[in-house]
Amino acid sequence: MATSKGKKQLDQSTEEKIKAAARKVFHQKGYAATRTRDIAEESGINLALISYYFKSKENLYEIITLETVFKFMHNLAVVFHDESSSFDEKIEQLADRYIDFISKEPDIPLFILTAMRNNPVKFGDKIPLKTIVLESIFYQQFQEKLQEGNHADISPLQYLLNLVSLIIFPFVAKPVFQNITGTKDSQFHKMMQERKKLIPIWIKSMYSKP
Repeated sequence: MATSKGKKQLDQSTEEKIKAAARKVFHQKGYAATRTRDIAEESGINLALISYYFKSKENLYEIITLETVFKFMHNLAVVFHDESSSFDEKIEQLADRYIDFISKEPDIPLFILTAMRNNPVKFGDKIPLKTIVLESIFYQQFQEKLQEGNHADISPLQYLLNLVSLIIFPFVAKPVFQNITGTKDSQFHKMMQERKKLIPIWIKSMYSKP
């Protein structure tokens, strides 16, 4: 029994080690530029074992992609389904949470966008976006805003698209932006921290009726 338990723990440890290495390499290089050998070198685990646990690079990539997407969507789900916060507070929380999250893992937005563009059906069908958005407290509060008459009559998906774009695009464009402007990492970080306060203001002014 102890031997069986030990083997199971070893298997889980090996799988997690491979996944951690694959996550790092895929996030940085994408699917096409990544070789299974790159993952083997990063993890310190041989190609045969990687094949044993995950069968193929494509299968491992799909696992990493879905885990990354769900990790990314977690903040959205937590904020959108929070009954204790107001609509405006949710916007502030999203800006705050995602800017901190992406600042720590800047490769994730482009990784997800590339995966979704290349395989919209495979990955899109597995993401419960309808539940997260249209069945959320956020959506209910959005509808209440519309009924109050002080808010432009638009789709909540348009609202969300603009909000997410304002948060994510600077990180995706960071290399080009820094190359053109000469902005240093410390300056860029300061700008992103400033956007935590600016984004809710922009979103509110964008959709408030004059």
